[in-house]
Amino acid sequence: MSSIFDPQVPAGAFDDFLLDALPAARAHRRWTEQDGPLPALYLSHGAPPLFDDGPWMRQLLAWSLSLPKPRSILIVSAHWEEAPLSLSATAARTPLVYDFGGFARRYYEMTYPTPDAGALADRVAAAMSDTEPVHRHRGRGLDHGAWVPLKVMYPLADVPVLQLSIPTHDPDRLLDIGRRLRALRAEGVLVVGSGFMTHGLPHLTREIITQGLVPGWSADFDAWAADALARGDVETLAAYRSAAPGMPFAHPTVDHYIPLFVTLGASDDPGRPVTTTIDGYMMGLSKRSFQVA
Repeated sequence: MSSIFDPQVPAGAFDDFLLDALPAARAHRRWTEQDGPLPALYLSHGAPPLFDDGPWMRQLLAWSLSLPKPRSILIVSAHWEEAPLSLSATAARTPLVYDFGGFARRYYEMTYPTPDAGALADRVAAAMSDTEPVHRHRGRGLDHGAWVPLKVMYPLADVPVLQLSIPTHDPDRLLDIGRRLRALRAEGVLVVGSGFMTHGLPHLTREIITQGLVPGWSADFDAWAADALARGDVETLAAYRSAAPGMPFAHPTVDHYIPLFVTLGASDDPGRPVTTTIDGYMMGLSKRSFQVA
C-alpha cells in the first residue's frame, strides 16, 4: 500500500488530480473590477508530499475556484526571511527554488513557468513607506512555499506570481506591511501568506508520521489559534510566544506562523473573524488555512 510519505509513483496523485483540475482551471473565470477586492489568504503549504495527497490538493483547488482567478499573486513564504524587504525575480518563467531534500527526482524536475510579474513588483515597491526600503532580486526564484501550493491552486501557471520576503519577526511591523498591500486586493491581486499553522518538524516521531497521530502540542496550538482567529483577537495572536499552548514545540522557529500577520494586515479589518477554509492535520501538523475580506 502506498502513502503520501512513500508513494509508489512520486507525484502520481498529482497526475490523477490534473485530469479534473486542468479542465476546471481552463473554465476558471477571471477577476474583474465588478468583483471588488479579493480576500487575503493564509495557507498551510505543504512540501513535495502535497503532490501525493489527493484530498488536500482537491481542497486547495476548490478554494481557488471559489474565487475569481486573480490578475496576479503576491505571496509571502515562510522560506524566505531576508531584510531589507525583498522581491523575487519578475521575468516570465521565473526559476524555482527546490529548497527541500531527500525526495525523488521527479519533484526537482517540476516546473511552474509563470508570466512576467514586473508590473506587480512596481506596484508593491510604490506601496511601501520610506522606512521600509525594497530590494529587487534579479535571480531569486519562487521557493516551495510559493510554487508548491500555487501549482495545485492555479495549475495552468497563467497568473503572474511575485514573492515578498519576511524582513522581521515583529507582528506589528508585519501587520503594517500587510496594510500597505491592502489596496492591491481591489486591483485583482491575491495577497497570500504561506506557512504552516504548526511546524514542529524536530519533534515528529515515526509513530506520528506513519500512524497519523496528532501530538498534543500541535492540537493545543491549533485550537488556541482557531479560537483567537474566530474572535479576531490579533493581540492574543501576536503574543503567541508566551500565550500559546504547545510552544515552542509547535513552532521551534516562527517562520511558518508569522506570515499570518501579513495576511491579517492586508484585510479590511484585522480584528474581524476569519473564514476557515481548510483544517485537519498532515503528519501531525495543522493544515489550518483561512481567508479574510
